[in-house]
Amino acid sequence: MHVTHLSLADFRSYARVEVPLEPGVTAFVGPNGQGKTNLVEAVGYLANLGSHRVSSDAPLVRMGADRAIVRAAVRQGERRQLIELELNPGKANRARINRSSQVRPRDVLGILRTVLFAPEDLALVKGDPGERRRFLDELVTARSPRMAGIRSDYDRVLKQRNTLLKSAAMARRHGGRSMDMSTLDVWDQHLARAGAELLAQRLDLIATLQPLADKAYEQLAPGGGPLTLEYRPSAEGTGHSREELYEQLTEALAGVRKQEIERGVTLVGPHRDDLLLKLGQLPAKGYASHGESWSYALALRLASYDLLRTEGNEPVLVLDDVFAELDARRRERLAELVAPGEQVLVTAAVDDDVPEVLTGTRYTVAAGEVTR
Repeated sequence: MHVTHLSLADFRSYARVEVPLEPGVTAFVGPNGQGKTNLVEAVGYLANLGSHRVSSDAPLVRMGADRAIVRAAVRQGERRQLIELELNPGKANRARINRSSQVRPRDVLGILRTVLFAPEDLALVKGDPGERRRFLDELVTARSPRMAGIRSDYDRVLKQRNTLLKSAAMARRHGGRSMDMSTLDVWDQHLARAGAELLAQRLDLIATLQPLADKAYEQLAPGGGPLTLEYRPSAEGTGHSREELYEQLTEALAGVRKQEIERGVTLVGPHRDDLLLKLGQLPAKGYASHGESWSYALALRLASYDLLRTEGNEPVLVLDDVFAELDARRRERLAELVAPGEQVLVTAAVDDDVPEVLTGTRYTVAAGEVTR
């Protein structure tokens, strides 16, 4: 799988730009703040319907514009597809496939798959649980695009349930009449059903990812492991089947209902879980050095890349301003590991930041211009 052409209109700093792409390594080189990351961010957005830099679409639209267009031609073997997303902050985004009539944005998921590593990924190791949940769920969706609908359903039910709980908490605090909470049982069932599906997918992913991540870490930092991924659910239990997980979530929700009504928020579910990253016998967060944390984050992304490659079309690998953050040893090891990829997109401030083994097409990015 690779992108053959990227087209942007009013996306970030670009009023309009057209970038032909080829298989192999393509490096975008130029001073910071010139728009290199904007290009690979657009590629990642088409794959994940989200940015690795911001949580909303508004910053992605060029100042003064009402919308942004991101379009890419993707080739998978002999199959060619054109995908397009129209970003409309405050309104529904639109999508097209092969210039046909509009489809749902999530219908484009799976056409283009990417694995992106950026400085922000250090938060996978050092950041809050939400960063690790996002990592898991994006990879789950890359493996199975239908999970985008399950995640959407879960988020919708969670929002409705929290609204009900918040209203009940407010009424209780102000001495009002007790609210009828009979509908909470219905929301519990919906939350547990969608949550069990998401949990099952996460647990299967972690079991599959574990040996790949440990192998990748050993390649990057020989003798520095072992690396362990341990899921920490908010609902206690040992079940792994969907029905067992559904029962565990249902029981856990019943067990904390009083506290939830008091606090006005859902206290159990996949949105409260965490992924514990261990290096040796200790948690990586708080114990791993800066270099070890970088290697851990890299290992997670390289494992994701290996996983997707073995399960289908090889994803596009994106390395956004990564090499400048690594010491010489890790830089060379990473370059050697990714060089054989079908398509590797690299951004760097200077040519010297791109290892020699990553030979290929070079673009210079400066003052909003992308030149070969």
